[in-house]
Amino acid sequence: MALASWKAFRFFDVNEIRVPANDGPSLEPGSFTCIAAGQNNIFVGSPDGHLRLLNQSFKTVQSFKVHESSNVTHITPVPNSSYLVTLSEDLSNEPELKVWALDKPEKKTGIPKCLSTVSVQNGRRQFPVSAFAVLPDLSQIAVGFANGSVTIIRGDFIHDRGTKQRTVLDGDEPITALEFRPGGTTSLFIGTAAKILTLVISGKGQGQPAKTLDEHGCAVGCMIRNPQTKDILVARDDAVYSYNLRGRGASFAFEGGKKLVSTLRDYIMFVSPPENTAKSRSTPLRAFGVGAGDELYNTTKFSIIDPDLKIIAHTETLPSQISHIFAAWQMIFLITQEGKVLRYQEKTFAQKLELLYQRDYYVLAINLAQKESVDPVQQNIIFRKYGDYLYSKGDYDTAMQQYLRAIDNTEPSHIIRKFLDNQRIQNLIDYLEELHEHGKASSDHTTLLLNCYAKLKDVEKLEAFIRQPGELKFDLDTAIAMCRQGGYPDQAAFLARKHDEHGLVIDILIEDLRKYPEAMAYILRLEPTLAYENGMKYATVLLEHAASDETQFLIDYYTGVFRTRKDAIVEQETPVAQPGYASRATTAVQNLASMIPLPYMSTDFMRSSTKESGEKTVMSQQVVETVTEAEFVEYTVPKPRTAFAAFVDHPDQFIEFLEACIDSPDIGDEDKTDLYGTLFEMYLAKAKDRNGADADDWTTKAKSLIEQNSVPLSPSSVLLLSSLASFPEGTQIIKERQRQYVDIFRSYTSAHDTQGAIKALRKYGPEAPELYPAALAYFTSSTSILSESRAEIASVLTKIDAERLMAPLQVIQALSQSSVADMGLIKTYLAKTVDKERDEIASNKRLVASYRADTAGKLNDLAALNERPTSFSATRCSTCGTPLDLPVVHFLCRHSFHQRCLNVAGEDEEEAECPVCAPGNATLKAIRRAQVESAGRGELFLDAVARSRDRFGTVAEWFGRGVMDAGGVES
Repeated sequence: MALASWKAFRFFDVNEIRVPANDGPSLEPGSFTCIAAGQNNIFVGSPDGHLRLLNQSFKTVQSFKVHESSNVTHITPVPNSSYLVTLSEDLSNEPELKVWALDKPEKKTGIPKCLSTVSVQNGRRQFPVSAFAVLPDLSQIAVGFANGSVTIIRGDFIHDRGTKQRTVLDGDEPITALEFRPGGTTSLFIGTAAKILTLVISGKGQGQPAKTLDEHGCAVGCMIRNPQTKDILVARDDAVYSYNLRGRGASFAFEGGKKLVSTLRDYIMFVSPPENTAKSRSTPLRAFGVGAGDELYNTTKFSIIDPDLKIIAHTETLPSQISHIFAAWQMIFLITQEGKVLRYQEKTFAQKLELLYQRDYYVLAINLAQKESVDPVQQNIIFRKYGDYLYSKGDYDTAMQQYLRAIDNTEPSHIIRKFLDNQRIQNLIDYLEELHEHGKASSDHTTLLLNCYAKLKDVEKLEAFIRQPGELKFDLDTAIAMCRQGGYPDQAAFLARKHDEHGLVIDILIEDLRKYPEAMAYILRLEPTLAYENGMKYATVLLEHAASDETQFLIDYYTGVFRTRKDAIVEQETPVAQPGYASRATTAVQNLASMIPLPYMSTDFMRSSTKESGEKTVMSQQVVETVTEAEFVEYTVPKPRTAFAAFVDHPDQFIEFLEACIDSPDIGDEDKTDLYGTLFEMYLAKAKDRNGADADDWTTKAKSLIEQNSVPLSPSSVLLLSSLASFPEGTQIIKERQRQYVDIFRSYTSAHDTQGAIKALRKYGPEAPELYPAALAYFTSSTSILSESRAEIASVLTKIDAERLMAPLQVIQALSQSSVADMGLIKTYLAKTVDKERDEIASNKRLVASYRADTAGKLNDLAALNERPTSFSATRCSTCGTPLDLPVVHFLCRHSFHQRCLNVAGEDEEEAECPVCAPGNATLKAIRRAQVESAGRGELFLDAVARSRDRFGTVAEWFGRGVMDAGGVES
């Protein structure tokens, strides 16, 4: 493509850098020989062998001598390192190459350390160096000479461990350029005045002769390696060519001579040689001013191009020649022969965009943004501006394309308003559809899109929008709501089913379509959890319109046997007269399947035939259930109580549910308590609402329920319910089961049913002795009652006395409070009581006499021991049973022992105790100690008296324990 057709811009700002005065040699011709840019400094070589380091202001920060009495002709900073390679030469000696470490200054001088020095050989032929290249890893250096030879230097330049030199090319044409192409195979591109060659210097193919890429060469300074593509760029008078290892690549026409070429990222810079312009009043055309003169001027053209965008980023005609061009710090520097330094700094991305906007080059702006890899937000701004430009020109369709590209970062309302104002409905539909595609549509956008479909009556697009495959691109709730409001419930149901919004499907079937059997069929085909959730949500409605199916569903779910129904489409050959496949689903399921796909429905056709010989048949498709026992999905069975509220106003279904749950073996005891209690309540409610035989049937069921001992009914609940429902049989049964005999007896006494009370006393008295004191009080409460029960009073008193239920004094006190009791009632009882007391007194006297006799005997024995000597006649040891021999120990209790059998030391003999009598003595001491201790605890004595029926006997017992004795145990 010819450069003349490229758009030209001013993407660079240029200004002149004033080199500080009195800062060493200037940059005028003759004051320096070469210049190169590194990461932090600009390096300038001088004819006297010095090297200067300049900063960004071109101020010298360091200067030192690198070569003795020779020109520094080449300087190459090693990329991404602190190493620097310099080359000096004079025609009397071989060129000298040095490698410097800029980050390692000498301690004495402070100048960088020279790592190695090499004399470059050229077969002892004195020709100037015309090209120079260094590998980035500093492993090889190439030197080209004006006589056409190329020398490769290999070695460890950093540690100065020696180098090897080899002439790899010896031609006739002067070497004009050298460029390395590193990689797995390192190649060297060689430019001469007549050819472009490539030579493999390491890796596969090393040692082979140089390969000619082009029969046209290049001038000095007109070949450079493109850092982006690693291809070699060669600038000739007619065009710019690129070369790779395979040969010549892409090129573009660029008429005019070329003196220097360089690169900065994707930019390529060219300096054209000066041209003579003979005009009477010539004008040096420059970018920022016009000068006039009457003489002839030599002008130099400087161009910066971007081959990717095919634009001229900057072009300028300078009034003087350019001696050097280089790039540093993302800027371009030119040095003129007068020693002036021109700096070209690229405009910011925003400034470049503004230049493009001013000229309406929006496509170029888009390409620039994509090349710069700016963020999508910035690119979308360009798309939107381009769209606004096209919209202003009336190109609505193309404008919409740009708005669609910028959809991620554009306020939709801005675009929607534009096209609504112009009634560009089709463009608006395109935009709204793209909003949904990108998932950026709100509920309002979905509403607007559906309204647009409706306005254009585009049913096909409406269906396509609803039935589009893949991920959901719009607000589902809004779309469903619009379909329902617009009178499309079938489409709404399909949309909800497609996206597994089962709750919405059921809501549409019930609320909009009133298809209750279909809704029930859909619920039965959901996973257990979802089926339960929706079945409970609409339980009241479904019990009203599909009572049988809903009740069975609840029974199955709450008893843990619910299985999701699955279906398949069967293509069936059936006789004409027959209804079809025996196990096919109901009509409701067929209707539902024709409207929306059922959950878990296989779409693979199965074939079934029921044809018999001679019958005419037809092929029909039926939906059949395919669920098996193995497909049961476990789920957490909820408590039955959670379903009770659903059965309001449906008692028959409720009773059916309760009875089924009770019969289930998987219901826990706690839940069964609720179930039985609720079922009992429902039986009573049904009995109350019915008359005659129906009421008796329900009453019988209620009575049968609570008579079962295994029924875990709460007695209080049964009693309460029985009372509220006026069901006395229930109260009676529960009281008997719970052994509430006192309550039963009191119910008779409250009703003044004396005979019933006597029967209850006889029946329950042996198990409830507390009934006898109550019966005694009741029987003596009135004359009429006493006349009916006088014969029973004697047995009551006998039982009270035998069981010691009341003390005689208490009996007398109880009867003394009655106005109808007389002494005749208790004459026999008192006589027996007095006789028994007399017998106890006599027995106590005999016991006292016995204790006194024993005490007297013990006292006599003690006196005898203190007053008379005791003789011991035992001949055998009481422990070992062998004859006694000295030493012998005798105890006053008449037991004798060998001293060795006592195991008592001599000093402890006084404390020795008879081993035979010791256990009994210890027991007595313990008893006495316990008596003394208890005698000191008055609260125990008071408590014993309070709890005792015979308080006098208790006091006497404590006296016997020594409660009034203050003596010690040993006394």
